[in-house]
Amino acid sequence: MRKPIIAGNWKMHKTLGEAESFFDSVKDRLPNAGRADTVICAPAPFLASLAGRAGDGSPEIGAQTMHEEEKGAYTGEVSPVMLADLGVRYVIIGHSERREYFNETDESVNRKTKSAFGHKLIPIVCVGESLEEREGDKTAEKISGQVRAALEGISAEDAANAVIAYEPIWAIGTGKTATSDMANEACATIRSTLADLYGQETANQIRIQYGGSVKPENIAELLAQPDIDGALVGGASLEPESFIALAEAAGNE
Repeated sequence: MRKPIIAGNWKMHKTLGEAESFFDSVKDRLPNAGRADTVICAPAPFLASLAGRAGDGSPEIGAQTMHEEEKGAYTGEVSPVMLADLGVRYVIIGHSERREYFNETDESVNRKTKSAFGHKLIPIVCVGESLEEREGDKTAEKISGQVRAALEGISAEDAANAVIAYEPIWAIGTGKTATSDMANEACATIRSTLADLYGQETANQIRIQYGGSVKPENIAELLAQPDIDGALVGGASLEPESFIALAEAAGNE
């Protein structure tokens, strides 16, 4: 049985003081500790402080992106070596906003995913279709292609530890949410693609999240679906009570 995982993506929000206050207020209050994994993917300037506050039962710390190289003349970038040294455990790779605004491609996502595994980081690999692609009945083709590209050259042993986040672009920050059946259909397509790449046994180990206007009000219905193992959450992860409610729902699955 796959362990549910709730990951909060704070994007470009909060000050350091607000981030520390949030973390301190939730770290000892997460229900069903151990029954679901929880992750806070914070802005890079906050990672060291939050990692120092993490402990048993608290959320794991994740980064929102990273460079694939260990070091070099890459002004403004953060390397996997830096993240691992801080105690960061997860890293989001290929979020649609990174693809849209910062020119990330399937090829760069693949390089970063390989680098994450090489430095013992768990990648949360994001895939998803645009509204035009959904309306053109291209969802399965798009997300299957993204999964194949992201995991090209990656072993089954590593892939089994990955997290895949299905985030339909048209549902991110819009208030629109795919129905639970729509979300599960897409996640099932991802699992089928993983089975084709690695076999059903490995595919059954890989956790698949849904992301796109996830809230405490709709999380239980989403998690009840057979191929949805958690959520990558934006706005609803910014308030402690909301994040705790999401974690509680996942722990009850």
